[in-house]
Amino acid sequence: MDNKIATSAEAAEAEILPRRHDVHADPDVGVNSDDLPKGMQKPVANKSPAQWAYERIILYIRNFEEQLDSDQEVAIGFTGGDAGVLRIEGMGYFDPDIVTFYGSDESGAKTQLIQHVSQLSVMLRALPIPKQSTTPSRIGFRLAAELDKD
Repeated sequence: MDNKIATSAEAAEAEILPRRHDVHADPDVGVNSDDLPKGMQKPVANKSPAQWAYERIILYIRNFEEQLDSDQEVAIGFTGGDAGVLRIEGMGYFDPDIVTFYGSDESGAKTQLIQHVSQLSVMLRALPIPKQSTTPSRIGFRLAAELDKD
């Protein structure tokens, strides 16, 4: 147990810094809460809802990719419709409240999902890598690297 005494400034800062907690049935599966990219170590109060949603989704994508086989890539399944899946090839946000995913669908058609943060519902899925590829694309790691540049 940590018995460190915090100043009032440290306590206030701790209240607005990002926190993450996950529990899995398999104790070998999990997320390392200590490996937040530099861009995510800023107080949440200084971020728009779009930026904050974007950054957290990146962490989920990166963690999901760590669990994939070498012949799989990450995709998102659309909820609430029959639109299929989107192989994630890019991601962005538009302040204050829009998150967008760029990619292609199962047939290879160019696809983009534009979502308001209040409607955000993302299901990550594993898809086989395209037949023309020999290695999977790991977008989550590239996105997280961008956050580390901050």
